[in-house]
Amino acid sequence: MQGSKQNDIGRIHSFQSLGTVDGPGVRTVVFMQGCPLRCICCHNPDTWDFTGGTETTVEELTARILRYRSYFGTEGGVTVSGGEPLCQAAFVTALFRRLRELGISTALDTSGYRLDDEVRALLTVTDLVLLDYKYTNAEDHLRYTGCELSRVETFLDHLQKLGKPTWLRHVLIPGYNDSAESLARLREVRDAHSCICKVELLPFRKLCLEKYRELGIPFVLENTPEMPAARAEELAKPFKL
Repeated sequence: MQGSKQNDIGRIHSFQSLGTVDGPGVRTVVFMQGCPLRCICCHNPDTWDFTGGTETTVEELTARILRYRSYFGTEGGVTVSGGEPLCQAAFVTALFRRLRELGISTALDTSGYRLDDEVRALLTVTDLVLLDYKYTNAEDHLRYTGCELSRVETFLDHLQKLGKPTWLRHVLIPGYNDSAESLARLREVRDAHSCICKVELLPFRKLCLEKYRELGIPFVLENTPEMPAARAEELAKPFKL
């Protein structure tokens, strides 16, 4: 019983009532607090600290979500992002179970850095996974995220085993992961996993720069040019299904 009460309390960073870029349709997006990765392109460094954010319960969060249910339509729903939601897998599982009871679609936006019994339980009540596939070779992935690519590959293989609908998300950073070779490997990953129903190539932006300055954290990509939208669209053409 004590564990159940603990699972009912989560720490969130922020709440977006009507999002349109984190999954299909109009969605409420819950950003969880805390992340063990240090991706050089991270737009939310204020989500890293596990002691930050605000505590909430599943029922409090569900009540807040229900205020916007009429906007979801047939395609929308709730996306839990971060930070890294797998760090609070038990809480997100309890939330998704409640939303499933209410007939609300769920999506999990994650780096896929962890796969254990808690995460497996979460995936059984998740409708869609938005998997951030940041780099396509092991050296770059470890260097620029602090996480081994093999962890993400294991996570994706489990999604394939489950037949879980998955979107791959890849932020295009000029000079880092936008080469023809890198994108060819990304297509190979897609082609090897039938669970992947979409690949999103997202152009790198620096809207986060002021956050880093306020927090006193160096932004590694401060002098890296943004990815032009037209170039990102061109690179995305081979990924269209």
